[in-house]
Amino acid sequence: MLVFWKENLVFLAVPKTGTTAIEGALGPKAAMVLRDPPTIKHAPIYRYRRFLKPFFVQAGGQEPETMAVVRDPIDWLGSWYRYRARADLDGHPNSTKNVSFDEFVLEYVKGKPEPFANVGSQAKFVCDGEGQIAVDHLFAYEDQDRLIAFLEQRLDVTLTLPRLNVSPPRAAVLSPAVEAKLRDKRAGEFEVWQAARQSS
Repeated sequence: MLVFWKENLVFLAVPKTGTTAIEGALGPKAAMVLRDPPTIKHAPIYRYRRFLKPFFVQAGGQEPETMAVVRDPIDWLGSWYRYRARADLDGHPNSTKNVSFDEFVLEYVKGKPEPFANVGSQAKFVCDGEGQIAVDHLFAYEDQDRLIAFLEQRLDVTLTLPRLNVSPPRAAVLSPAVEAKLRDKRAGEFEVWQAARQSS
């Protein structure tokens, strides 16, 4: 999470959406960089609203605007799948090394997935308790030009995003049946991403 105090903006870091690159590029500009623990670094909108927003409002006398980036749900899951296949997770319950992408996604759509597929929800990250998008500025990961233009204008910077924390290469192709199940069981994920794309 990045807090830009003078610019009255809070960047909420949805995991696996290029947030490490944004933190690397804009960290020096931010008034606060919340890196650890992960529950704070990747605090979703509901946690931000409950714990951090009241403090910021009291300290600054105004309500900061929020922004976040979401990614095509299939690509987002593919990034998690590849990331959890890395060698340092060998033998760990989170490892996807010996799991197919279809198996990973089928586990993900369960109510209580096994640890290797328990990666959260982009929709829950950016929506309120009623399922409404609660972030002021929502961007699609795939529309980097719009994201960069917004940050440059809002923060008065020239921005070049490096590629950081990139998942290792690995095939991640869904079978049509599993993709259909994902779209059915996790329709909200696709709706949030489409909303971000349409705001471009």
